[in-house]
Amino acid sequence: MSKPHDLDRRGFVSLAAATAAALSTRGNPMTQALTDVVRQTGGDAEIRPFRFTASDADLADLRRRVNATKWPEKEWTPDSSDGVPLRTMQNLAKYWAGEYDWKKCEARLSALPQFTTEINGLDIHFIHVKSKHANALPVIVTHGWPGSIIEQLKIIEPLTNPTAFGGTAADAFHVVIPSLPGYGFSGKPTGLGWNPVSIARAWAELMQRLGYPRYVAQGGDWGNAVSEVMALQQPPGLLGISTNMSATVPPEIAQAMARGEAPPATLSADERRAWDQLDFFYKKGLGYANEMGLRPQTLYALADSPVGLAAWMIDHDARSEELIVRVFDGVSEGLSRDDILDNITLYWLTNTAVSSARLYYSTRQLGGKGGFFDARGVQLPVAVMAFADEIYQAPQSWAERAYPKLLRYGRFPKGTHFAAWEQPGTFVTELRAGFKSLRSAS
Repeated sequence: MSKPHDLDRRGFVSLAAATAAALSTRGNPMTQALTDVVRQTGGDAEIRPFRFTASDADLADLRRRVNATKWPEKEWTPDSSDGVPLRTMQNLAKYWAGEYDWKKCEARLSALPQFTTEINGLDIHFIHVKSKHANALPVIVTHGWPGSIIEQLKIIEPLTNPTAFGGTAADAFHVVIPSLPGYGFSGKPTGLGWNPVSIARAWAELMQRLGYPRYVAQGGDWGNAVSEVMALQQPPGLLGISTNMSATVPPEIAQAMARGEAPPATLSADERRAWDQLDFFYKKGLGYANEMGLRPQTLYALADSPVGLAAWMIDHDARSEELIVRVFDGVSEGLSRDDILDNITLYWLTNTAVSSARLYYSTRQLGGKGGFFDARGVQLPVAVMAFADEIYQAPQSWAERAYPKLLRYGRFPKGTHFAAWEQPGTFVTELRAGFKSLRSAS
């Protein structure tokens, strides 16, 4: 085991240098997918149908634990500056134990073709929905933390069946949505070895097993890291990537921030806003990443308390946390109470709070210097979606420097860290537009 590298730039995950060096079916989708997808039998290449059903006992235990929550005192501040407000968590708990119905989410998942396949000794779970349209472009979409396949459920039908959602047959995608190792229904790693570099290779293997000689990749959060590493590795068939949390920070900006310097006077308005967002995140938004990157085993409370797990997940970043606070205050937003609890409940029922956290720990072992958002030198075509309330909204000038083959840059006034989940219409439209020029190569 290599010596853990200190978290650079106020403690965030070191990834850039290490990764650069590592170089609908219509009708019955399950039946159609079984016909189209299960090509290999025997050995590690076997693709097996998957279905999950939560037991009544587990759901009753969840409600009991939520109702038995031991509450702390109220926060000291009138906003979320010292954490998720008490009223938010109590409103969430009341709804979770009294009204929320996991079975509705379970039914949505069960209606989709889901599979597992063993790659490098670990079962990888994935959704695979094929379009009915000829010449559909295969895309593998990767979630992050604290996300899951729940993040992408709203985009599956518009991508695979575009003619029913304002598009044309030429906009169609075959959609593959895997669960990261240690997340959701995928297997839990039992040691080091699973990180963005190895996951990127596994995703290329998965697309090969599914019979896709040409495809594209998309992701945000860890999904961006995996997609960008795939682009660095350039596996046969990968045409390009799309990202909604791009790594575009120029080296002189990253170095100035690391030294604690003032922002350069030469920054444009968009670049200065990005600087301020990054500065805030590095100074005040990294508690979860530090703990999960350093000592994930210590997080026993997340496996024992549903409300504790929910608070930990909600407090990922300031802007999405503020949106969730508004949702549980009764404000209509791009996410609903059920959306939020579907994702948290999936983590709870699969007991993946700690196993998902270990991705941060495993990635630290890669070593290297640099920050998560530092430009990595991607040479494949890239489409960028820049949402206003992402951890930082990548300026177009930085995106053009980071990606010499920039396909498209879209900047949007609304949208947080969970773009596909919160703003699915914008996301789908941009994904179609971003990859349009690559379709002739597929």
